[in-house]
Amino acid sequence: MPENAAQSESRELPARITIPPVRGEMVRLRPATVEDLDKMDAIDAYPGASGITGKDRVAERAAVHAWVRRSVAWSLGEAPTESGVGDPEARRTIAWSVITESDHDGDGEIDAADSDNVIGMIFLIDIDGWARSARIQVILGQDYRGRGYSRDIMPRVMTYGFAPEPAGLGLHRIWVSVPEQSTRAVSVYQSLGFVPSGTSRDALWNASQNRYQDLIVMDTLADEYDPIRSLDAFGMHVIEDNPGVKEALSAREHSIAIQQGLGAARNEADSEAEKLQGKSVREPADRVAGATAADDVRNSGESEGKGGASPDAASDGEESNWPYAQSKGKAAKGAWWRTLGRGRKRGNDK
Repeated sequence: MPENAAQSESRELPARITIPPVRGEMVRLRPATVEDLDKMDAIDAYPGASGITGKDRVAERAAVHAWVRRSVAWSLGEAPTESGVGDPEARRTIAWSVITESDHDGDGEIDAADSDNVIGMIFLIDIDGWARSARIQVILGQDYRGRGYSRDIMPRVMTYGFAPEPAGLGLHRIWVSVPEQSTRAVSVYQSLGFVPSGTSRDALWNASQNRYQDLIVMDTLADEYDPIRSLDAFGMHVIEDNPGVKEALSAREHSIAIQQGLGAARNEADSEAEKLQGKSVREPADRVAGATAADDVRNSGESEGKGGASPDAASDGEESNWPYAQSKGKAAKGAWWRTLGRGRKRGNDK
C-alpha cells in the first residue's frame, strides 16, 4: 500500500454503530438491551464464575452489566464519557443476547420461556480500532451450557468481526482468555482456529479450589480464520444472509479461481520443461530457460499467496478462504484445525 494511502486510512471506530442480528442453526442473536440484564439473573448465568472465567460471581455480573450498557451506548451514538458506563480509556463493546425459540430438550416447551427466550449473551469486548483487535466471550445460563450453542454462534460473530468494513468491523485479531482448568473451553477455541499465544501465571484466584490458576491467552488472525470450515468442523452450515458471509464466500470463490489458475500455469510450465529436458543435450540453454520459466511460475504463485488473495501456507495445500489483511501482518502458518470435518457426510447436504 502506498505510504500516503496508509496514512490516510482511518483507524477510528465509528461514533455510532448498528448492531446486526445474527442467525444460527440452533439459536439467533439480537442486540442486547438493558432489560435483558434481569433475564441473565433469571437463567442463573453466573454460577461457578471463578472456575470458568476467573472472576467471582459479583464481579462477573458487574462486568456483564457494563458491557451491555456500553454496547447500548455505542448503538445510540454516545461517547464513553457521555454514557456514564466507562472512562475515556474504555474501549467499545458489542453485546448480543442469545435467543432460542426451540424445544431442544424435548419436554414440549420452549427452552427459555421464563426468560423471554434469552439463554445467554455473546460479546465482542474492548474493540480496539487502532490495533483492530477485540476479545470474544460467551456467557450462558447454567442450564444451557454444554449443548453446543457456543459452537453455533461464535464462528458467526467472528465472521462479522473479521469481515471488511462496512460489512463487518474489519478486525485483524480476535482473542480469548481462558482459565487453565477450563479444558473444554480450550478445546472449543482450538477447533475454531484459536492458538495459545501466552500464559499469565497465577493470574486468577479459584475460590472453589482455594488456589491460584494460570490464565491462557489464545488468539486468531484475519488471515488464519476460516469461517466456512470453522462451522463445518461442528457440522454447522453457512447462513448466507448473516453479516460478513457474502464477503467470505466471495473471497473463497476468488481464492479457488486463483488456485486453479496457478495450477494450470504450473502444469503448463512443467510440461514445457519436460519437453525441453527430452531434447538433445546439445540444447542446455533451452533446458535452463525452461526450468527457469517453471521456477518463475512457482515463485510467482508463492509470492501471490503472501499477498492475501491466494492459497496460504496451510499444510493441506488448499486455498485460503479468508484472505483479508495478510499483506499487513506476518504470514500465517497452516493450522491443524483446518482439516476438522473434512470429508464429513451429512444427510441434509445437497
